[in-house]
Amino acid sequence: MANTPQSKKRARQSEVRFAVNKARRSRIRTYLRKVEEAIASGDAAAAKAALDAAQPELMRGVTKGVLHKNTASRKMSRLSSRVKALNA
Repeated sequence: MANTPQSKKRARQSEVRFAVNKARRSRIRTYLRKVEEAIASGDAAAAKAALDAAQPELMRGVTKGVLHKNTASRKMSRLSSRVKALNA
């Protein structure tokens, strides 16, 4: 349990950051799920649109410290290749 004023403040800040990061992570997952659903439906145009919408959200997660840069790049690469395969 936090005892000093500074540790109490850090605990409060930690709770706020946790809530913000949780919301951001959830939003990113929603965008990724939309891409997955579009790929599963076989609609290339919808998949491309969903991927274009998901890309900035993923990268924003990187700049905000929610995701590692390589993780976001890997997810984008794998999704991009699957969307590209729909067109072929």
